Amino acid sequence: MPPHSPHHRPRILLLSAYDAGSHQRWRQQLVASQPEFNWEVLALPPRFFRWRIRGNALTWLQEPALKASYDLLIVTSMVDLASLKGFHPRLARTPSILYMHENQFAYPDSGRQHSSAEPKMVNLYSAIAADQVLFNSAWNRDSFLGEAYRFLDKMPDGLPDGLINRIREKSRVVPVPIDDRLFTGRRHTVNAQCPHLLWNHRWEYDKAPDRLLLMLDALAAAGQDFHLSVVGEQFRNQPEAFDLIHQRHRERIVNWGYLQSRADYDRLLAEADVAITTALHDFQGLSVLEATASGCMALAPDRLAYREYVPDAQRYASHPDDPVAEADAAAGLLHQLLQQTPEPCPPQAWRLSKLQKKYYKVISETLGQLTVS
Repeated sequence: MPPHSPHHRPRILLLSAYDAGSHQRWRQQLVASQPEFNWEVLALPPRFFRWRIRGNALTWLQEPALKASYDLLIVTSMVDLASLKGFHPRLARTPSILYMHENQFAYPDSGRQHSSAEPKMVNLYSAIAADQVLFNSAWNRDSFLGEAYRFLDKMPDGLPDGLINRIREKSRVVPVPIDDRLFTGRRHTVNAQCPHLLWNHRWEYDKAPDRLLLMLDALAAAGQDFHLSVVGEQFRNQPEAFDLIHQRHRERIVNWGYLQSRADYDRLLAEADVAITTALHDFQGLSVLEATASGCMALAPDRLAYREYVPDAQRYASHPDDPVAEADAAAGLLHQLLQQTPEPCPPQAWRLSKLQKKYYKVISETLGQLTVS
């Protein structure tokens, strides 16, 4: 990496409008791994989603930090970049990168929220306003571009030609990195008789705990013994499936609920045999990536971003509209994998030590310090 002038480290303003767990982790990791730049960071708490995604530009309207001069602006997908540039003319002339942790076009409908086009329009306008658009997975990028095209195609008139193609041309995939310390290189043998199964996701409907319940029931009915850890961020309201899993498989449970200690969580990743995901929606899948980096064997549906790093032989048939068929496919594939355990497949390309160079290059290109390849 070429050194920057000690007299002028480029000044970067980093904005996170809904600083949920993965967003917070990403921005902290980015700042820590890019000391060549001088960072100013603003973050808003992850609550009041509808207001936060639509109102963040108003919340920051009188923020003194936005009156200063910067060499680059980096914002997360919840930030209303178009409004920010309109409210702050100095920022309008500043090169900008939009980081898409997720996109509102691809979120599944929970049936609990009032449907609105507003969050989608914020994403779309921000992508138009940015100089570079980074996605954490190819699936995130492709679902955004495809669904945004279909969304605009329903509008009656007044649409510019080639809009989605122009966004595509300035888009690239740069994942959220996995810390190098998690790549332990362990070689322990999977316990085929009684594997330790790990489900480590947010306790929400889109992670499909009902499918996990069906799969565990199918394993038990087939006589497959197992230990079980179900961990992850919990919320006041959570799907009934968690109570049923706890009731039916209580004697198999090793860990249950949110692990407050990161050291305890890392230890669990290093001890578990199989990392399971049943998700209907996952834009990158940090929990699966961290588990496989730590030596777990992955078991994932054949969809979403999992196709980008979970080996073909470890992805079970996807049946989004048939939970029973999908659970049977997952249980059947796990049985096969336990008979002949595949070689570990840690996601080396997602290492922080590799991706920090990619982030540096993208930032430098956008600053105009490197020639865009």
